[in-house]
Amino acid sequence: MKLIMKKNLFVALSALAIVFCFKEVNAQNDTLKRNPSYRIAIFAPLYLDSVFYNNSFRYKQGIPRFIQPALEFVQGAQIALDSIPESNNDIEATIYDSKSFTQTVPWLIQHNKLDSLNFIIGSVKDAEYKLLADFALSKKIPFISATYPNDGGITANPYLVIVNPTLRSHCEAIYSYIIQNHGNDKIFLCRQKGNQENMISSYFKQLNEQDGKPFLDIQTINIEPNSPPDLLLAKLDSSRKHLVIGGSMDEAFAIKIAKNCAQWNSKYPITLVGMPTWDGFTSLHKKSALEDFPLFFTTPYYNTKGDENSKMLINAYNKRYKIKPTDMAYKGFEIVSLFIHILTKYPAGFMNHINDRSLTLFNEYNFRPVMLKKEKQTPDYFENKHLYFIQLLNGVISKAW
Repeated sequence: MKLIMKKNLFVALSALAIVFCFKEVNAQNDTLKRNPSYRIAIFAPLYLDSVFYNNSFRYKQGIPRFIQPALEFVQGAQIALDSIPESNNDIEATIYDSKSFTQTVPWLIQHNKLDSLNFIIGSVKDAEYKLLADFALSKKIPFISATYPNDGGITANPYLVIVNPTLRSHCEAIYSYIIQNHGNDKIFLCRQKGNQENMISSYFKQLNEQDGKPFLDIQTINIEPNSPPDLLLAKLDSSRKHLVIGGSMDEAFAIKIAKNCAQWNSKYPITLVGMPTWDGFTSLHKKSALEDFPLFFTTPYYNTKGDENSKMLINAYNKRYKIKPTDMAYKGFEIVSLFIHILTKYPAGFMNHINDRSLTLFNEYNFRPVMLKKEKQTPDYFENKHLYFIQLLNGVISKAW
């Protein structure tokens, strides 16, 4: 296998600093790889031109936070590439800095640097996301959006594969869970003002009124910072069970509604389901935060890290960087390894086999065609619809559903 990093940089992370090793790579001198059968490109926002000046690292205090997620993703990707057996040395992988000043995504496209690819993996968003998706469509090759939980406004692109489900899909999973488990409860959607909150409310309204009238009785309660604390309490019934949807991505709101529900739960049985961002609110993960009160949320990622692939990544990452792999490193490793194995197993039918369960590494995926308008025949994109329902109880995470 040949691994190339644009700017001829191989990125490595130690405990305290980034080490860049300059290395010229010439395909004509690579006796194992004169004619690679497969070519892939991996994009991540490394900001190399921003963090280096005249080959000197600008940040004396250590690695800046804004490049850490991309760097960790690339580190996981590199370990995945290194783990592919030598006998499968027919892959040429090139890592690009999507925030390069000189070799921008438009420049790469204009100068035919991305031609003849088999697929693109991108941990990108915004302008680069749209450019790479459009390019993939023009070349009829898959663009694997590895981490961005958004369709970016893309439509009519059956070559776009979204791994991290959109907010709409999370709402669909929550709604399905409610129907199957809490259809007879009193159901409340608690929210505050905001554009994301408007989106969440609209998704649940669309799901609940597919036949023109509400299927479930979902009451919306608007809770603002100055709202009285008993606004929700006044609607609870001690003779009923309650399902509360925390319809906001905001941490302060999440903490407030979670603590209130935990306080009232003994008298008014409450099941609280939050948004996917609640997984990242560390204050909710403290053992004493919500004593003996379970909180639920959806996530596409659930890994106990006891499988052989996880152990291999942990060992390789620790050996190389002297620390444990982060969540982004796991994602980089899994996405690159999974889709390369799909490509090499099904070179002529990649998109028809993206749900091959025999190649599962850490998480289960279920990529489904998404038609944003029912009358459409061509998918707007493919999206992972598999979500785990997670319980957080006394600081301990477990799979609930």
